[in-house]
Amino acid sequence: MIVITLFAWLPLLLLASIGSLAGNVARLSFLHDVEVQVRLLIALPILIAAELVVHLRLRPVVRGFIRRQIVPPKSLPRFDIALDSAKRVRDSIPVECGLLLFVYVVGLWVWHTRVEINTATWYAMPGGRWHLTPAGFWYVFVSIPLVQFILLRWYLRLFIWFRFLWQVSRIELHLVPTHPDRSAGLAFLGKSAYAFSPILFAQGVMLAGVLASRVLYHGEKLVSFKLQAGGFVVVFVFAILAPLLMFTPQMARAKRKGLADYGLLAQRYVDSFEQKWIVDNPGPFEELLGAADIQSLADLGNSYAMVREMRSVPFGLDDISRLAAATAAPLVPLLLTIFSFEELILRIIKVVF
Repeated sequence: MIVITLFAWLPLLLLASIGSLAGNVARLSFLHDVEVQVRLLIALPILIAAELVVHLRLRPVVRGFIRRQIVPPKSLPRFDIALDSAKRVRDSIPVECGLLLFVYVVGLWVWHTRVEINTATWYAMPGGRWHLTPAGFWYVFVSIPLVQFILLRWYLRLFIWFRFLWQVSRIELHLVPTHPDRSAGLAFLGKSAYAFSPILFAQGVMLAGVLASRVLYHGEKLVSFKLQAGGFVVVFVFAILAPLLMFTPQMARAKRKGLADYGLLAQRYVDSFEQKWIVDNPGPFEELLGAADIQSLADLGNSYAMVREMRSVPFGLDDISRLAAATAAPLVPLLLTIFSFEELILRIIKVVF
């Protein structure tokens, strides 16, 4: 994490400092370029460190399908095939070489907004897209491709994870509609989405850098970006949670079957209960107090209520709100361009509490 970050950032500092000493006066200096600083010093190391975080948090999730007996023994071969396929793609060197080639073949031409300028900056001079300073050449041909490569690598790994979940969702799973998690035993999948919080946070950091640059150096108003920022948060949270909807058909079937099965069981039980305690001679009232039949009726009602309250998705509103908070958190400091620090703290306290 440290080595790669310094490889992307430190040469820019040295080359930009040399250019400044040589008399290349720039309107925007390197250290004042907020977008570059947050991208290379915050987002990049987070994306690198997230590899260990995601790996450690997803391994128990994969094992959970087996330990919780959600994948029945007869389907274990299909589960192992899906897992081996995911590992092969994840560890494929040709695939990563293809990503690197894509970055340099396509990325250099798609990424162009930072160099089409009319005034001098630390990385380019006016007069054309490729009138770069020495620092600019390192920025365009090393730092930016490095960030793009790591981002694309993460997008690929998200695709691999979702592809694995899709293959698992094609297996006939053992789902229990009365499970206390209200998701037939699959709520751990919704919690697993928290593993991707560092990725969402890093994406939010890069967006915050872009917006800060527009507000601080282009005179634009932060409120003019509220729709874009809100849409950004929604899109990325949806991208993480939407693939879990692949389990919805099986969960919905489990709920329908549970309602039918427990409804039939309840009908038989209440018929017998009514026959014993209402129609037939109920006997003394004292016999009803503490009777096991009463407790069983209550337990059966609780079981039926749990089936009725079961969700058809393996996540809840708390999962959505936490992922949204992780994505939007880097945007909070930008509010200091609108509110004072004390007012911002008070507003945050009101929202949280």
